[in-house]
Amino acid sequence: MASISSLHTNQTLPSLLHAQTPKATLCQNLSILSKSSQSHFHGLKLSNVTPVSVPCRSSVKSSIFAKVSEGSLAPPFTLKDQDGKTVSLSKFKGKPVVVYFYPADETPGCTKQACAFRDSYEKFKKAGAEVVGISGDDAASHKQFASKYKLPFSLLSDEGNKVRKEWGVPSDLFGALPGRQTYVLDKNGVCRLVYNNQFQPEKHIDETLKFLKSV
Repeated sequence: MASISSLHTNQTLPSLLHAQTPKATLCQNLSILSKSSQSHFHGLKLSNVTPVSVPCRSSVKSSIFAKVSEGSLAPPFTLKDQDGKTVSLSKFKGKPVVVYFYPADETPGCTKQACAFRDSYEKFKKAGAEVVGISGDDAASHKQFASKYKLPFSLLSDEGNKVRKEWGVPSDLFGALPGRQTYVLDKNGVCRLVYNNQFQPEKHIDETLKFLKSV
């Protein structure tokens, strides 16, 4: 049996234990676990108790402000739609376009939002505008989602969230939930409206239509 007397004479047992225990900091990551096998909260999917890292305050602060703001030119993108076809933002030049980023297919909030855009799609067409939805789901998921709810507009697959990052779409719940943000671009690709509301997805349709009718 090891003897405590073998420790250095200048070190006491409490001080040694204290030195071996790292101090907790305000920026220490927390782990959020799902107790059920799978749960949906608006746009958040948690399955098989997957840990979600919550970043420190300094990293959250840097993601609050969107890079695309009113008056700025939207960054170009080229993504696959639900049919596997390549769609570029430049395709819509010459007409207004509503680009809405949403967390994930088949979640309650995202389904409500998509169906609200569907139900008002003719109003957007009368305003001369196109509607495009973007999430990190793959094309197969988009195809199933669009077919199930008879969505008449394009859903683009931003796997890896590259476009979301380039546009600076802010996250919610300390970065655990992808942001729900809608942009209205004019015929020259300049952003004229930015609307963010994670928990009232149907408000995105009301606000964008109101804006399009006013211009």
